[in-house]
Amino acid sequence: MTRYLVLLKRRPQLDPAVVPLHRQFLDELRAQGRCEMNGPFGDKSGGAYLLRAESAAEAQVIVQRDPAYTSGGWDITVHEWLVD
Repeated sequence: MTRYLVLLKRRPQLDPAVVPLHRQFLDELRAQGRCEMNGPFGDKSGGAYLLRAESAAEAQVIVQRDPAYTSGGWDITVHEWLVD
């Protein structure tokens, strides 16, 4: 599987009630072996997770299920990450 770096930047309209749902989503990905690591930025502006997927298209489908995405509270970008 290929690794994808998912970057999330908080928007002003972020609903704090979505954060636990987003964390639960990441826990589920980790249980499936899809999320290698995740965490917030130190300045509280957002966070990132390292996703494993078969393709960029699959990575996008997975990210679009994330409550962070569906709530509209974050700007999210997905980058294929070529880790040595």
